[in-house]
Amino acid sequence: MIIIGVDPGTNTTGYGIIKQSGSSFLRISSGCIKLTPSKQIPQRLEIIYNELNKIIKQFKPDEFAIETAFYGKNFQSAMKIGYARGVSILSAVNNGLPVSEYSPREIKKSVVGKGAASKEQVSYMIKTLLNLKSLKMKLDESDALATALCHAFRIKSPSKKSKSWKSFIEANPDRVIE
Repeated sequence: MIIIGVDPGTNTTGYGIIKQSGSSFLRISSGCIKLTPSKQIPQRLEIIYNELNKIIKQFKPDEFAIETAFYGKNFQSAMKIGYARGVSILSAVNNGLPVSEYSPREIKKSVVGKGAASKEQVSYMIKTLLNLKSLKMKLDESDALATALCHAFRIKSPSKKSKSWKSFIEANPDRVIE
């Protein structure tokens, strides 16, 4: 399975593509879509959309994972991240990819083990987990790879909660003893 993870932003949007084979993970590609601050927001959004479309068409991922918006003190920043998230999700949907969203805390916890980890700690763990010690990467890039890994971990080990016993039995017939 190939998963693309996206760390959205209107200055820099990170992307990371991993391939999951059993219990191992391989980085296929990653990088940053660098946006020129002098361009207007609509122009930057168009670039994000077009670049993600190219990346999706080139690597043909099966799944799309994106970081949810982080609400800090600056409302304008949150709005701009929302715009970048929107065009990123649109590129996934227009390419027929299922979309999953994860909070920054969820992503950090799945990769580092604690939800309050720093970006540097996330980067270190990504390099360790994907055996990329010698690769220089931007924090947006490692955050995107972390988003893809978080999704891979969730698919591999889905939530144990079921809405009802009936849905649990239907989803897990091998776990039912008659």
